[in-house]
Amino acid sequence: MINMTSTEAKTHFGALLDMAQRNPVTIEKKGRPVAVILSDSEYKAYQQLKLHVLQNDLNAGIQQADQGLLVDSDTAFNGLI
Repeated sequence: MINMTSTEAKTHFGALLDMAQRNPVTIEKKGRPVAVILSDSEYKAYQQLKLHVLQNDLNAGIQQADQGLLVDSDTAFNGLI
């Protein structure tokens, strides 16, 4: 992954867009990563992966419910916060 400061990203925005077409680019501000710039195709692939994982989790939950393996809402949502 390529790293770039926020100042460099602002100054060389066109180059940043070109670089992001080949590899994700991490933008850093004061030495800390604050954003990642991805190509549109990488972003769409990421969204598809998230959807696939969500669908698998939902299907697993439906199977557990069908088998009577239910838990209360506190237990179910405990790890999400």
